[in-house]
Amino acid sequence: MAGIDPKFGEALKNYGAINFNACYNCGTCTAVCSLSTPENSFPREMVRLSVLGMEEELTSSLKPWLCYYCGECTTYCPQTANPGELMMSLRRWLTSKYDWTGLSGLLYKSLPLSIIAFLLVAIGVISFAASQAFNPEAIMHFGHYFEMTAIGAVFTFILLPNIIRMWYFVILKPGKKLSFMTYLKTSGELFVHMFTQKRSLGCDDNQFRWLEHFVLVIGYLMLLFTTVFLDWFGSQNLFVIILGYVESALIFIITVDFVKSRIQKNREVSKNSQPSDWFFVIWLLLMGLTALLVRSFIDLGIIENNLWMYLIHLTVLAQWALIIVPFGKWTHFLYRSFAMYFEALLTKAR
Repeated sequence: MAGIDPKFGEALKNYGAINFNACYNCGTCTAVCSLSTPENSFPREMVRLSVLGMEEELTSSLKPWLCYYCGECTTYCPQTANPGELMMSLRRWLTSKYDWTGLSGLLYKSLPLSIIAFLLVAIGVISFAASQAFNPEAIMHFGHYFEMTAIGAVFTFILLPNIIRMWYFVILKPGKKLSFMTYLKTSGELFVHMFTQKRSLGCDDNQFRWLEHFVLVIGYLMLLFTTVFLDWFGSQNLFVIILGYVESALIFIITVDFVKSRIQKNREVSKNSQPSDWFFVIWLLLMGLTALLVRSFIDLGIIENNLWMYLIHLTVLAQWALIIVPFGKWTHFLYRSFAMYFEALLTKAR
Protein backbone atom coordinates (compact mmCIF):
# COMPACT_ATOMS: atom_id res chain seq x y z
CA MET A 1 0.00 0.00 0.00
CA ALA A 2 1.33 3.41 -0.97
CA GLY A 3 2.41 5.68 1.88
CA ILE A 4 0.70 9.05 2.34
CA ASP A 5 2.39 12.01 4.02
CA PRO A 6 0.07 15.00 4.69
CA LYS A 7 3.11 17.12 5.64
CA PHE A 8 4.81 16.62 2.31
CA GLY A 9 3.13 19.69 0.84
CA GLU A 10 4.78 21.96 3.40
CA ALA A 11 8.19 20.48 2.61
CA LEU A 12 7.59 20.97 -1.12
CA LYS A 13 6.92 24.67 -0.59
CA ASN A 14 10.60 25.03 0.33
CA TYR A 15 11.35 24.11 -3.29
CA GLY A 16 9.06 26.82 -4.69
CA ALA A 17 5.63 25.17 -4.87
CA ILE A 18 2.82 27.75 -4.68
CA ASN A 19 -0.80 27.18 -3.65
CA PHE A 20 -1.09 23.73 -5.26
CA ASN A 21 -3.39 22.63 -2.42
CA ALA A 22 -6.04 24.89 -3.96
CA CYS A 23 -6.49 22.34 -6.78
CA TYR A 24 -9.96 20.76 -6.79
CA ASN A 25 -9.14 18.29 -9.57
CA CYS A 26 -11.21 19.93 -12.30
CA GLY A 27 -8.84 18.76 -15.05
CA THR A 28 -8.47 22.12 -16.82
CA CYS A 29 -4.67 21.89 -16.70
CA THR A 30 -4.74 18.50 -18.38
CA ALA A 31 -7.24 19.68 -20.99
CA VAL A 32 -5.05 22.60 -22.13
CA CYS A 33 -1.65 20.87 -21.90
CA SER A 34 -0.38 20.01 -25.37
CA LEU A 35 1.70 17.17 -23.90
CA SER A 36 -1.29 15.34 -22.42
CA THR A 37 -2.26 12.02 -23.97
CA PRO A 38 -4.63 9.23 -22.88
CA GLU A 39 -1.57 7.50 -21.37
CA ASN A 40 0.04 10.57 -19.76
CA SER A 41 -1.92 13.13 -17.76
CA PHE A 42 -0.10 16.44 -17.45
CA PRO A 43 0.06 17.78 -14.81
CA ARG A 44 -3.03 16.78 -12.78
CA GLU A 45 -1.66 13.43 -11.61
CA MET A 46 1.42 15.12 -10.14
CA VAL A 47 -0.78 17.64 -8.34
CA ARG A 48 -2.81 14.87 -6.68
CA LEU A 49 0.27 12.86 -5.69
CA SER A 50 1.84 16.02 -4.21
CA VAL A 51 -1.29 16.90 -2.23
CA LEU A 52 -1.42 13.36 -0.83
CA GLY A 53 2.32 13.28 -0.18
CA MET A 54 2.93 10.04 -2.08
CA GLU A 55 6.69 10.39 -2.20
CA GLU A 56 7.50 6.94 -3.55
CA GLU A 57 5.24 7.43 -6.58
CA LEU A 58 6.69 10.89 -7.17
CA THR A 59 10.27 9.66 -6.88
CA SER A 60 9.68 6.94 -9.47
CA SER A 61 7.87 9.28 -11.87
CA LEU A 62 9.42 10.90 -14.94
CA LYS A 63 6.49 13.22 -15.60
CA PRO A 64 7.97 16.32 -13.93
CA TRP A 65 10.89 16.05 -16.38
CA LEU A 66 8.67 15.51 -19.40
CA CYS A 67 7.00 18.88 -18.74
CA TYR A 68 8.70 21.88 -20.38
CA TYR A 69 6.64 24.51 -18.52
CA CYS A 70 4.92 26.31 -21.39
CA GLY A 71 2.72 27.84 -18.68
CA GLU A 72 -0.74 27.23 -20.15
CA CYS A 73 -1.80 25.02 -17.25
CA THR A 74 -1.10 27.84 -14.79
CA THR A 75 -2.64 30.50 -17.04
CA TYR A 76 -5.98 28.68 -17.33
CA CYS A 77 -6.19 27.20 -13.81
CA PRO A 78 -9.47 28.51 -12.29
CA GLN A 79 -8.10 28.09 -8.76
CA THR A 80 -4.70 29.75 -9.37
CA ALA A 81 -3.10 26.56 -8.07
CA ASN A 82 0.03 27.14 -10.21
CA PRO A 83 0.40 23.59 -11.57
CA GLY A 84 3.27 24.65 -13.84
CA GLU A 85 5.26 25.96 -10.89
CA LEU A 86 4.49 22.75 -9.00
CA MET A 87 6.08 20.74 -11.79
CA MET A 88 9.15 23.01 -11.61
CA SER A 89 9.28 22.53 -7.83
CA LEU A 90 9.04 18.77 -8.24
CA ARG A 91 12.05 18.88 -10.54
CA ARG A 92 14.02 20.66 -7.82
CA TRP A 93 12.79 18.16 -5.23
CA LEU A 94 13.68 15.19 -7.46
CA THR A 95 17.15 16.65 -7.99
CA SER A 96 17.61 16.60 -4.22
CA LYS A 97 16.42 12.97 -4.10
CA TYR A 98 18.87 11.87 -6.78
CA ASP A 99 21.82 13.72 -5.21
CA TRP A 100 23.70 11.32 -2.94
CA THR A 101 25.55 14.18 -1.21
CA GLY A 102 22.35 15.91 -0.04
CA LEU A 103 23.82 19.29 -0.97
CA SER A 104 21.32 20.02 -3.75
CA GLY A 105 18.41 20.02 -1.32
CA LEU A 106 20.26 22.21 1.17
CA LEU A 107 21.21 24.79 -1.47
CA TYR A 108 17.74 24.83 -3.03
CA LYS A 109 16.10 25.46 0.33
CA SER A 110 18.57 27.94 1.81
CA LEU A 111 19.61 31.16 0.09
CA PRO A 112 22.09 32.10 2.89
CA LEU A 113 23.79 28.72 2.53
CA SER A 114 24.05 29.21 -1.24
CA ILE A 115 25.63 32.63 -0.75
CA ILE A 116 28.11 31.20 1.76
CA ALA A 117 29.06 28.47 -0.75
CA PHE A 118 29.69 31.07 -3.47
CA LEU A 119 31.78 33.17 -1.07
CA LEU A 120 33.88 30.18 0.02
CA VAL A 121 34.71 29.34 -3.59
CA ALA A 122 35.64 32.98 -4.28
CA ILE A 123 37.89 33.05 -1.20
CA GLY A 124 39.52 29.81 -2.39
CA VAL A 125 40.30 31.30 -5.82
CA ILE A 126 41.78 34.50 -4.36
CA SER A 127 43.78 32.51 -1.80
CA PHE A 128 45.25 30.36 -4.54
CA ALA A 129 46.16 33.45 -6.59
CA ALA A 130 47.85 34.96 -3.52
CA SER A 131 49.81 31.74 -2.96
CA GLN A 132 51.16 32.14 -6.52
CA ALA A 133 52.10 35.77 -5.84
CA PHE A 134 49.44 36.75 -8.42
CA ASN A 135 51.65 35.47 -11.22
CA PRO A 136 49.50 35.65 -14.41
CA GLU A 137 51.20 32.76 -16.22
CA ALA A 138 50.95 30.38 -13.25
CA ILE A 139 47.34 31.30 -12.46
CA MET A 140 46.14 31.00 -16.07
CA HIS A 141 47.97 27.70 -16.44
CA PHE A 142 46.18 26.45 -13.32
CA GLY A 143 42.84 27.79 -14.59
CA HIS A 144 43.11 25.80 -17.81
CA TYR A 145 43.81 22.53 -16.01
CA PHE A 146 41.21 23.28 -13.34
CA GLU A 147 38.51 23.21 -16.02
CA MET A 148 39.54 19.74 -17.20
CA THR A 149 39.92 18.38 -13.66
CA ALA A 150 36.63 19.87 -12.43
CA ILE A 151 34.67 18.47 -15.38
CA GLY A 152 36.04 14.97 -14.85
CA ALA A 153 35.72 14.98 -11.07
CA VAL A 154 32.20 16.43 -10.92
CA PHE A 155 30.90 13.99 -13.52
CA THR A 156 32.66 10.94 -12.04
CA PHE A 157 31.99 11.47 -8.35
CA ILE A 158 28.70 13.40 -8.32
CA LEU A 159 26.70 13.41 -11.55
CA LEU A 160 27.28 9.79 -12.60
CA PRO A 161 26.28 8.34 -9.19
CA ASN A 162 23.22 10.62 -9.21
CA ILE A 163 22.18 9.38 -12.66
CA ILE A 164 22.55 5.81 -11.38
CA ARG A 165 20.31 6.70 -8.41
CA MET A 166 17.75 8.17 -10.81
CA TRP A 167 17.85 4.93 -12.84
CA TYR A 168 17.37 2.93 -9.64
CA PHE A 169 14.32 4.95 -8.55
CA VAL A 170 12.68 4.94 -11.98
CA ILE A 171 13.48 1.53 -13.43
CA LEU A 172 15.21 -0.85 -11.04
CA LYS A 173 13.19 -0.31 -7.85
CA PRO A 174 9.78 -0.56 -9.62
CA GLY A 175 10.97 -3.90 -11.04
CA LYS A 176 11.14 -3.05 -14.75
CA LYS A 177 12.90 -5.76 -16.72
CA LEU A 178 14.92 -4.51 -19.70
CA SER A 179 17.56 -6.28 -21.75
CA PHE A 180 20.98 -4.83 -22.43
CA MET A 181 20.14 -4.61 -26.14
CA THR A 182 17.06 -2.52 -25.33
CA TYR A 183 19.25 -0.05 -23.46
CA LEU A 184 21.71 0.00 -26.35
CA LYS A 185 19.16 0.35 -29.16
CA THR A 186 17.33 3.14 -27.35
CA SER A 187 20.46 5.12 -26.41
CA GLY A 188 20.00 7.40 -29.42
CA GLU A 189 17.05 8.99 -27.63
CA LEU A 190 19.41 10.23 -24.92
CA PHE A 191 21.65 12.13 -27.30
CA VAL A 192 18.85 13.46 -29.47
CA HIS A 193 17.05 14.98 -26.47
CA MET A 194 20.28 16.12 -24.83
CA PHE A 195 21.36 18.19 -27.81
CA THR A 196 17.99 19.24 -29.26
CA GLN A 197 15.48 19.22 -26.35
CA LYS A 198 13.00 18.49 -29.14
CA ARG A 199 10.12 17.57 -26.84
CA SER A 200 9.71 21.24 -25.93
CA LEU A 201 8.49 21.81 -29.48
CA GLY A 202 5.33 20.00 -28.40
CA CYS A 203 4.43 23.06 -26.35
CA ASP A 204 2.26 25.56 -28.21
CA ASP A 205 3.93 28.82 -29.31
CA ASN A 206 7.28 27.65 -27.96
CA GLN A 207 9.42 27.67 -31.10
CA PHE A 208 11.43 30.81 -30.29
CA ARG A 209 12.08 29.67 -26.71
CA TRP A 210 13.20 26.30 -28.07
CA LEU A 211 15.53 28.01 -30.55
CA GLU A 212 17.09 30.11 -27.77
CA HIS A 213 17.70 27.02 -25.64
CA PHE A 214 19.08 25.08 -28.60
CA VAL A 215 21.56 27.82 -29.54
CA LEU A 216 22.50 28.26 -25.88
CA VAL A 217 23.18 24.53 -25.35
CA ILE A 218 25.26 24.26 -28.53
CA GLY A 219 27.10 27.51 -27.74
CA TYR A 220 27.82 26.44 -24.16
CA LEU A 221 29.10 22.99 -25.15
CA MET A 222 31.23 24.44 -27.96
CA LEU A 223 32.70 27.12 -25.67
CA LEU A 224 33.52 24.40 -23.15
CA PHE A 225 35.29 22.44 -25.88
CA THR A 226 37.05 25.55 -27.21
CA THR A 227 38.37 26.71 -23.84
CA VAL A 228 39.26 23.29 -22.41
CA PHE A 229 40.49 21.26 -25.39
CA LEU A 230 41.47 23.99 -27.86
CA ASP A 231 42.91 26.21 -25.08
CA TRP A 232 41.19 29.36 -26.31
CA PHE A 233 43.00 31.68 -23.88
CA GLY A 234 46.39 30.29 -24.88
CA SER A 235 45.77 29.70 -28.58
CA GLN A 236 47.26 31.76 -31.41
CA ASN A 237 45.11 30.06 -34.05
CA LEU A 238 42.86 32.69 -35.67
CA PHE A 239 40.01 30.24 -36.28
CA VAL A 240 40.00 29.14 -32.62
CA ILE A 241 40.12 32.75 -31.42
CA ILE A 242 37.20 33.85 -33.62
CA LEU A 243 35.22 30.71 -32.72
CA GLY A 244 35.61 31.49 -29.02
CA TYR A 245 34.49 35.07 -29.53
CA VAL A 246 31.36 33.97 -31.39
CA GLU A 247 30.46 31.32 -28.79
CA SER A 248 30.91 33.58 -25.78
CA ALA A 249 29.00 36.39 -27.50
CA LEU A 250 26.07 34.05 -28.25
CA ILE A 251 25.93 32.90 -24.63
CA PHE A 252 26.02 36.49 -23.39
CA ILE A 253 23.30 37.73 -25.79
CA ILE A 254 20.87 34.88 -25.11
CA THR A 255 21.31 34.97 -21.33
CA VAL A 256 20.71 38.75 -21.38
CA ASP A 257 17.30 37.93 -22.90
CA PHE A 258 16.68 35.31 -20.19
CA VAL A 259 17.57 37.76 -17.41
CA LYS A 260 15.41 40.45 -19.02
CA SER A 261 12.50 38.02 -19.18
CA ARG A 262 12.81 37.15 -15.50
CA ILE A 263 12.95 40.84 -14.55
CA GLN A 264 9.95 41.75 -16.69
CA LYS A 265 8.08 38.53 -15.83
CA ASN A 266 6.66 38.53 -19.35
CA ARG A 267 6.50 34.73 -19.58
CA GLU A 268 4.67 32.36 -17.27
CA VAL A 269 7.89 30.41 -16.70
CA SER A 270 9.60 33.59 -15.43
CA LYS A 271 6.94 34.86 -13.04
CA ASN A 272 7.99 32.88 -9.95
CA SER A 273 11.79 32.77 -10.11
CA GLN A 274 13.64 31.00 -7.31
CA PRO A 275 17.26 31.83 -6.31
CA SER A 276 18.50 28.79 -8.26
CA ASP A 277 16.86 30.18 -11.42
CA TRP A 278 18.63 33.52 -10.96
CA PHE A 279 21.98 31.89 -10.17
CA PHE A 280 21.79 29.80 -13.34
CA VAL A 281 21.08 32.62 -15.81
CA ILE A 282 23.28 35.25 -14.14
CA TRP A 283 26.31 32.99 -13.80
CA LEU A 284 25.88 31.77 -17.37
CA LEU A 285 25.73 35.40 -18.50
CA LEU A 286 28.87 36.17 -16.49
CA MET A 287 30.61 33.13 -17.98
CA GLY A 288 30.06 34.44 -21.50
CA LEU A 289 30.88 38.06 -20.64
CA THR A 290 34.03 37.43 -18.60
CA ALA A 291 35.38 34.90 -21.13
CA LEU A 292 34.85 37.51 -23.86
CA LEU A 293 36.65 40.17 -21.83
CA VAL A 294 39.57 37.95 -20.83
CA ARG A 295 40.28 37.00 -24.45
CA SER A 296 39.95 40.67 -25.44
CA PHE A 297 42.48 41.64 -22.75
CA ILE A 298 44.85 38.94 -24.04
CA ASP A 299 44.56 40.16 -27.64
CA LEU A 300 45.11 43.76 -26.52
CA GLY A 301 48.21 42.70 -24.55
CA ILE A 302 46.92 44.10 -21.25
CA ILE A 303 45.98 40.95 -19.35
CA GLU A 304 49.19 40.86 -17.27
CA ASN A 305 48.52 44.33 -15.88
CA ASN A 306 44.83 43.55 -15.44
CA LEU A 307 44.92 40.12 -13.85
CA TRP A 308 41.80 41.03 -11.86
CA MET A 309 39.76 40.37 -15.02
CA TYR A 310 40.98 36.79 -15.25
CA LEU A 311 40.49 36.28 -11.50
CA ILE A 312 36.85 37.35 -11.85
CA HIS A 313 36.41 34.90 -14.73
CA LEU A 314 38.13 32.10 -12.81
CA THR A 315 35.93 32.77 -9.76
CA VAL A 316 32.76 32.65 -11.87
CA LEU A 317 34.02 29.49 -13.57
CA ALA A 318 34.86 27.79 -10.26
CA GLN A 319 31.48 28.70 -8.75
CA TRP A 320 29.75 27.41 -11.87
CA ALA A 321 31.72 24.14 -11.92
CA LEU A 322 31.61 23.39 -8.18
CA ILE A 323 28.14 24.65 -7.22
CA ILE A 324 25.75 25.29 -10.10
CA VAL A 325 26.71 22.32 -12.31
CA PRO A 326 26.58 19.55 -9.69
CA PHE A 327 23.99 21.00 -7.29
CA GLY A 328 22.02 23.71 -9.11
CA LYS A 329 19.67 24.12 -12.03
CA TRP A 330 22.25 23.00 -14.62
CA THR A 331 21.50 19.40 -13.58
CA HIS A 332 17.98 19.77 -15.02
CA PHE A 333 19.56 19.65 -18.48
CA LEU A 334 21.17 16.31 -17.66
CA TYR A 335 18.29 14.70 -15.75
CA ARG A 336 15.71 15.77 -18.34
CA SER A 337 17.77 14.16 -21.11
CA PHE A 338 18.01 10.90 -19.17
CA ALA A 339 14.30 11.12 -18.33
CA MET A 340 13.50 11.13 -22.05
CA TYR A 341 15.77 8.13 -22.48
CA PHE A 342 14.21 6.25 -19.56
CA GLU A 343 10.72 7.11 -20.83
CA ALA A 344 11.59 5.58 -24.21
CA LEU A 345 12.86 2.47 -22.41
CA LEU A 346 9.67 2.17 -20.33
CA THR A 347 7.54 2.63 -23.44
CA LYS A 348 9.30 -0.35 -25.02
CA ALA A 349 8.87 -2.35 -21.84
CA ARG A 350 5.13 -1.65 -21.87
